[in-house]
Amino acid sequence: MPIVTSSFITLAKTNAASHGMPTQRVTFVPHPVWGKSAEQLHEVIRGNDPDSGKPIMPQIVAALTTPLNAEEQKTGTVTPSTGPAEIGPDTAENLQQYYQDSGMTDYLPIVLPTAEKVAAMLKGTSHKPDEIVGKMSPAMGAYEPWSYTVRQVAVNAVMAGARPEYFPVILALAASGATSISSSTNSFARMAVINGPIADEIKMNYGIGAMGPFSHANTTIGRAWTLLSKNLGNSGIPGVTYMGTLGNPTTLMNIVIVENPKDNPWPAYHTEKGFKAEDSVVSLFMGYGIVSGQGMTAGATSNDPHFDTELKNVFATLGPMFGGFVVMDPTVAKNLVDHGYADKQKLLDFLFQAPGEERPHFRNKTDISIVVTGGQTNLYYHAGGMRYGNSVSIDAWR
Repeated sequence: MPIVTSSFITLAKTNAASHGMPTQRVTFVPHPVWGKSAEQLHEVIRGNDPDSGKPIMPQIVAALTTPLNAEEQKTGTVTPSTGPAEIGPDTAENLQQYYQDSGMTDYLPIVLPTAEKVAAMLKGTSHKPDEIVGKMSPAMGAYEPWSYTVRQVAVNAVMAGARPEYFPVILALAASGATSISSSTNSFARMAVINGPIADEIKMNYGIGAMGPFSHANTTIGRAWTLLSKNLGNSGIPGVTYMGTLGNPTTLMNIVIVENPKDNPWPAYHTEKGFKAEDSVVSLFMGYGIVSGQGMTAGATSNDPHFDTELKNVFATLGPMFGGFVVMDPTVAKNLVDHGYADKQKLLDFLFQAPGEERPHFRNKTDISIVVTGGQTNLYYHAGGMRYGNSVSIDAWR
């Protein structure tokens, strides 16, 4: 008999029903219970359930001791159908409204997924339309994961405005199993780092404005990740499969970073994960997000910047849960090389535990990731708590 705070009434009831227990006995208490004293918590349980209106403690006792009635003994799971499907005949205006009202968009206009456009997208891969790509859930264990086919991913890629040549990247994102919209109340961000020849093949941006809205490929690939997470991964339903209290604006297009292959003085990021330099790979991250390092007091640059110390100070301000992530302009990376860090692993060692430091701030050295991109107009970097999850071959989905 679960005890759940009142902010999760809809979530608790929906989740119980989806697991075959539509009449699950649940007692709700006022939200929040975090941050309250023992006496305040005693007052909570002496009060009434905000959903049923009944006294909390007698309701708990009754739920645990009264036999289930005939209605409560009924069971049966719900098998959802993932969507959206290709469209039939109607006006473009009506169809745009239909997709929006059905919760299948990011609330921006979409490219309507006609059969012709979906067929064109499918030409971007050698894989069969009915092949299962993977499965996804807003939170594994809490929600039953949904599986999806190449065709279903293609529909969402069309909706995002992607081109067929981008499709292997989008399929790799789908195959990762990583939703871009986590259900956590923390309003997490998601990030994709792309390496390899695919970047130049499809004209992804890793120069000036590398992380901005200046590339059709970067933008639509990031958007496709959000749409397929919503429509194929049961993510992003506020109060049901999304509980982020503030939300996160980056989940619209997500954080998409293409590492600069030409001006990076170190081996490419994906080679740290066992791939070859000539492989095209997408690596997935999750965490709180990233912000300008120069905007942090701990990371204020000087005329003679020592970025190793700056980054060490920035990391000290981060909680250890998601480790430390830095995306830096090539000028910063080259400055670090000039200061004795020609070997990137030496820098990672220093950031993890500097000489004389009593204990490391993060749990493992692998909790620290450094990626290089940008147009070299400023010695600039972003940093934040983002933890590496997994990497997926893009080439496998060509």
